[in-house]
Amino acid sequence: MSTRSEVEKSVATRPWLREHCGFRLTRDPISKHIFDRALSMLGLLLSGPFWPLISLLIWLEDGRPILLQQERMGRNGKRFCLLKFRTMWKGAQGVGRVVDREHDPRVTRVGRLLRATALDELPQLLNIFKGDMSFVGPRALPLQIDDHEVTRYRTIKDVEGYEIRASVRPGLTGIAQIFAPKAVSRRAKFRYDLLYIKRWSLWLDLRLVAMSFWISLRGKWEKRTQKV
Repeated sequence: MSTRSEVEKSVATRPWLREHCGFRLTRDPISKHIFDRALSMLGLLLSGPFWPLISLLIWLEDGRPILLQQERMGRNGKRFCLLKFRTMWKGAQGVGRVVDREHDPRVTRVGRLLRATALDELPQLLNIFKGDMSFVGPRALPLQIDDHEVTRYRTIKDVEGYEIRASVRPGLTGIAQIFAPKAVSRRAKFRYDLLYIKRWSLWLDLRLVAMSFWISLRGKWEKRTQKV
């Protein structure tokens, strides 16, 4: 199936997305900024009690560090430090070519639970509160390609749709994160991201956030195919 038909199939089975009336997200609307700041503050307050417990579980299984810090590319190519709870064994991150596969042996037992529920991404609430990220948007881009597509693209800027995708703040969740199968190419994910940029509205953000909470509650984020 082509990347275009994959996206069309996802949209066709969800009339609310196909018929949604929005406008192209080429700026940073004040409503989206307020939404992000308010929800990230609420998220930090509500999730606060879980941070020490998650940190303790990571430390008991594999010691320190607790947090993983990665330099990512944000809006208009601005670099920022993305935060996550560490889910891999010490020394496994950044060794060799990254291969996205099911039952990755580099991931700890605690890490599998954190990934399935997206609890590993709780520290990104700080990124959202600071303004580096948004709750909803394309996933934050790495500075360089280090997976199986490294032979196809010299840099991340060579990937189709990069300039449009980089014109908005990266998001914790989004259409690509929810609907795209995990194994699809960057080119396919960019098609999902472009759909979001073309059809953005605050109502769409609210709906995608609600769907993301539902996926987290069911522990389906690591599912290879359909999550919802």
